[in-house]
Amino acid sequence: MNRNLLLISNSTNRGEAYLEWPKEQIREFLQRHGVKSVLFIPFAGVSLAEGGLKASYNAYEAKVQKVFAELGAKLTSIHHKKNPIEAVYKAECVAVGGGNTFHLVKELHRLGLMKAISERAKNGMPYMGWSAGSNVAGSTLCTTNDMPIVQPESFDCMNLVPFQINPHYTDFFDPKHGGETRDDRLKEYIMLHPDMYVAGIREATSLLLENGKLQLIGRPNKMKVFKANLANTKEYGLGDDINFLLK
Repeated sequence: MNRNLLLISNSTNRGEAYLEWPKEQIREFLQRHGVKSVLFIPFAGVSLAEGGLKASYNAYEAKVQKVFAELGAKLTSIHHKKNPIEAVYKAECVAVGGGNTFHLVKELHRLGLMKAISERAKNGMPYMGWSAGSNVAGSTLCTTNDMPIVQPESFDCMNLVPFQINPHYTDFFDPKHGGETRDDRLKEYIMLHPDMYVAGIREATSLLLENGKLQLIGRPNKMKVFKANLANTKEYGLGDDINFLLK
């Protein structure tokens, strides 16, 4: 599997600066692959800003640019490009930011970028994402946590890994809340898709795929894996072999 992926659960931990916790992971990933310039995909960044979406994308780009400049990489957002598909085919590396997965997927399909990025990443181009950007590396957006604020033409995503990803996974249960837990909702998914694994990656962890090997990296928070034909879900820690997810 000729893929170089860094799939980060979250961009920010409470009390820490933006992209602070995964900064060294990003630095090492860029250095290993000799990346000096990064094409940024901001479409998940939907926020209230004067000037609408373009202003929101500009602000998002500036926020991420600052971090990547500290890492020695030039980052430019795709929303400035006249020919975004051509920009993907020329990119050294693509980074997809977090936010609303439904809007991200809608724009990736609308612009023809879902296919283009997937093709490049499957042929070895370094790809990184956080939150929604990690979610779309899976087969579909079906295990996102986000509200469907728009309707994409398809739920299909990049299929860079043959399993579903649930970023920001938590098994926290509030006894004062009577609704579904995250586990309840993911078990609904696996009931209807019994052949699919779902990797619930907790905050401050990432999935790294290089040289055909998949690893859980980051801080010592375990990943929970769901599958319908397993008697129970199972957790995996740093250093555990999780390569069965690639089969």
